[in-house]
Amino acid sequence: MGEAVEIFYPNGFSKICNATTKNQPPVDETRQFDSWYEEEIDEDLKWSFALKSVLYKGSSEYQDIALLDTKRFGKVLVIDGKMQSAEVDEFIYHECLIHPALLFHSNPKTVFIMGGGEGSAAREALRHKFIDEVVMCDIDEEVVNFCRRYLTVNRDAFCNKKLNLVINDAKAELEKRTEKFDIIVGDLADPVEGGPCYQLYTKSFYEKILKPKLNENGIFVTQAGPAGIFTHKEVFSSIYHTIRQVFKYVLAYTAHVPSFADTWGWVMASDQPFSIGAEEIDKRIAERVDGELLYLNGSSFLSSATMNKTVYLSLLNETHVYTEENARFIPGHGLGNHL
Repeated sequence: MGEAVEIFYPNGFSKICNATTKNQPPVDETRQFDSWYEEEIDEDLKWSFALKSVLYKGSSEYQDIALLDTKRFGKVLVIDGKMQSAEVDEFIYHECLIHPALLFHSNPKTVFIMGGGEGSAAREALRHKFIDEVVMCDIDEEVVNFCRRYLTVNRDAFCNKKLNLVINDAKAELEKRTEKFDIIVGDLADPVEGGPCYQLYTKSFYEKILKPKLNENGIFVTQAGPAGIFTHKEVFSSIYHTIRQVFKYVLAYTAHVPSFADTWGWVMASDQPFSIGAEEIDKRIAERVDGELLYLNGSSFLSSATMNKTVYLSLLNETHVYTEENARFIPGHGLGNHL
């Protein structure tokens, strides 16, 4: 028998499995890993990561949390059984989430981030030289404190004087605030059944709470889940269609994120048209952003907003509107499923 391999399942528990069986050839010791993390992509598809170590596993009031040190992707943050970001490629997700909206706005000064507890979205927003304030509102103080402690790449962002960190439900926080914002960002966990965030993807929330808190030329952008050829109908097409019911101009765009094992989607919306080209985007990056972007430039962004035929037709023909009573969920779990 081979050495035991510990596989960490999305529910926070683990199972001991054998690396080899009696009928298998001997394992090359240079390729032998002690443990693996396994994430369910769908009921018939799983995605496994060889681990160096498990740095933390636990549960907050709202979510299950894990920080893993993986062989391929470095440190990865896992919440409710779904990878949120990986050290080696999180820049793809966060550059795509933050910079397009700030670059398309003529003069953004204030940003409100819903979620974003790990601090990476705030980090990218704070790279814009002319931003006056970034409000980051996350419901889970334990996740925020955990990320402040362990995700060293974001320590400067958490200490930035322009960051206003609020621990609250984003819906309640927006409702009580009197000021409006130039940019509102949805850096929320994926809508999983039993999770804390799916209500913030609904038409009623966008229409009655979020949009009234945008300035006249404000822009809303949200992460919108998997957008691959086989996964875009889980929530991406529905989120896109739902936002189209509320805003005049809506733009979907995608990028491949290796650690997610899929193409990922974002949706940007405003009542003002998105009318600047690649050269102007590059000019604004040079003028406004501190440091070099690793992924995004003008031409790549415009390319990312061109869907393949299958996804394009799905977005065009989608009829589902996201409501609290008629929500769609991606495979995974929320803490509520274990109560």
